[in-house]
Amino acid sequence: MRDFTKGDVGAHVLQLSAFIALTTFFQTLYLVVDMYFVGRLGKEAVAGVALSGNLMMIVLALTQALGVGATSLIAQALGRRDRDRAEIVFNQTLVVSTIVAFGFAVLTFLLRGVYSRWLAADPVTAARSVEYLNWFIPAMSLQFLLVGMGAALRGSGDMKMPTLIQVATVLANMVLAPLFMFPLGMGVAGAACASFVAILFGLVAFVVYFERPASLLKFRRSDWKPQPRLWGEMLKVGLPVGGEFGLISVYMMLVYSVLRPFGAAAQAGFGIGVRIMQSLFLPSVAIGFATAPIAGQNFGARQGDRVRQTFAAAAKMSAAVMTLGTLVCHIAPAAMIAFFNPDPAVVGFGTEYLRIVSWMFVASGMIFVSSSVFQGMGNTLPALGSSALRLLLFALPVLVLSHQAGFQIRHVWYLSIVTTLIQMSVSLWLLRREFARRLDFESMVHPVPSV
Repeated sequence: MRDFTKGDVGAHVLQLSAFIALTTFFQTLYLVVDMYFVGRLGKEAVAGVALSGNLMMIVLALTQALGVGATSLIAQALGRRDRDRAEIVFNQTLVVSTIVAFGFAVLTFLLRGVYSRWLAADPVTAARSVEYLNWFIPAMSLQFLLVGMGAALRGSGDMKMPTLIQVATVLANMVLAPLFMFPLGMGVAGAACASFVAILFGLVAFVVYFERPASLLKFRRSDWKPQPRLWGEMLKVGLPVGGEFGLISVYMMLVYSVLRPFGAAAQAGFGIGVRIMQSLFLPSVAIGFATAPIAGQNFGARQGDRVRQTFAAAAKMSAAVMTLGTLVCHIAPAAMIAFFNPDPAVVGFGTEYLRIVSWMFVASGMIFVSSSVFQGMGNTLPALGSSALRLLLFALPVLVLSHQAGFQIRHVWYLSIVTTLIQMSVSLWLLRREFARRLDFESMVHPVPSV
């Protein structure tokens, strides 16, 4: 276990996020390589694979609902030096993850055709989407256990070996994807099959790592008996975060629906743009993932000032990296889109998307860091509330605008900037209120008598 309750919190955030950033670097490289090879198959293939991003956001919503709760409760338990409690949370996380993964796999596999035909701009795009999902749904299902184990390790501050395992997984995916797609003739299905094999490898590696005698958290069958009360505690923390990702999924589906009349080129340009944006976001994501366990341990140790310092340090780092991301999107947006698919229409849609939405990068980073601090303190409802407000302010105007004469896609991107700025303002206000309510531990122990 790494003790985050002592030492410079800024250094802790930087060191822990550096480990996570190593993983995100390779993940970024994989996203680039994967989309590059898919782009060789045409805009319909790009659009079809991009549609799977909506389902991936649902998976993120579900896994975060489980994983964030595990990270928070384990970090707080270890902050109190309660190892037994941390171990029970870890094992119960695996039980719930297995149950949810099975249900997700069955439901999505049955509905994959309906889903693809609903959002695809044309039959060819729908067919490519189904081909990809045939393998990608099993891959996403394995993610539940993978994320559950990773969340437990984050809560204990253990990132070194898990990072190496995840890097190896990404490298395996990068090597296997072009092999399956072209020499073996699997097309878009090959990219998804490579993901399945790589995730399976990562899952086995994580199990071996936890089986080490020196492992802080152990697999214990005696802790596998369902404990609904503990599930409730985890979900109380995690569900709002999962809800945030669920709202993002609704946002993505809404955008794809609005883009449908503009054809496969628009969907492909948006899909590539989103992948690039996600890649540029990964350093901020690494900072956020590092923030949650550090804030959690210090909150569990009742050190309010260190929780505040954790947020301040993470916010500054996130703002810096997101500013760089914004500059990149204004310097070479067309070149980045054309790298994946040179179709002029795809490049046009993708370039406009990146140039406009990049203005909300810094605000999005602040939102993510705020959400991570809420996770560490075990109250994620405020973050969910700000996300729900943003979706409400975005969805209704978009639905109205999309039926107006002269409607253009850029109107959607401008509205997204405005609503993101509103969400950031609300999130920061709620976080300040949470600090005032829950971090004054001395007055909680020694209440001031009323006069």
